[in-house]
Amino acid sequence: MTLVQDTDHVPQPATAELELAAVLHALSDPVRLRIVAALAATAEPPSCGSFDLPVTKSTCTHHFKVLREAGVISQRQQGTARLNSLRREDLDARFPGLLASVLQAAGTPD
Repeated sequence: MTLVQDTDHVPQPATAELELAAVLHALSDPVRLRIVAALAATAEPPSCGSFDLPVTKSTCTHHFKVLREAGVISQRQQGTARLNSLRREDLDARFPGLLASVLQAAGTPD
């Protein structure tokens, strides 16, 4: 797997290397789905600590790592914070309609 990285962004898989099984696994957890839904609803990339999640900080870190390694989110370092954004364009290019369908089935607007 080729990891795309620049100076500010945390390594993530290239668009062409996104795997359906990994994306579906990442989206199958309710906490991760909640993170994705929140990212889909915001224009500005929030930091990991800004999410109100019912899990410990270490578990939250794990969920963000799963989402990033699957290619669902992108993270960039800004000082001591990691800012998160949904890789909507990449996901739609690789798996057209998947993200919208998952968000709709979860009861969130895409």
